[in-house]
Amino acid sequence: MSRFKKKATGDVPAISTASLPDIVFMLLFFFMVSTVMKDEDLLIQNSLPKADQITKLEKKDRVMFIFAGKPHEKYRKQYGEGARIQLNDRLSDVTDIKNFILAERAARNPELEKVLTTSLKVDKDAKMGLVGEIKQELRKMDALKINYTTTKGSVIE
Repeated sequence: MSRFKKKATGDVPAISTASLPDIVFMLLFFFMVSTVMKDEDLLIQNSLPKADQITKLEKKDRVMFIFAGKPHEKYRKQYGEGARIQLNDRLSDVTDIKNFILAERAARNPELEKVLTTSLKVDKDAKMGLVGEIKQELRKMDALKINYTTTKGSVIE
């Protein structure tokens, strides 16, 4: 007959690390999928003005961005000191807005053409003459929905 042996005094079994690589790879894939890369680099100085009554745009897929301001310090020798506009990843003139609007409309769904919003991200030190020229070109292209991007803060400061 066999005898029963008594268990050793309360030894805790070792933690299994067999599933640890699976967990690490799940976290890696999660961060790879959920991370959004920056679309474009700013070639201009863009410190936005402050406003106290702002609303957030809900659907970013319906927005075209036009940046305006002086070229960044490392691009001033190439583009000059005056205020410029940036369309996508290149500095442009106001006359290039027409081609930009046409390209953005062609790249988007035809149903969204009437609801496209143009967001102007204008440096707080930019002259209103440049903004007026941009708005004139947008009127010519029948892009009448305009949004001015600002940062939250006190206007008085």
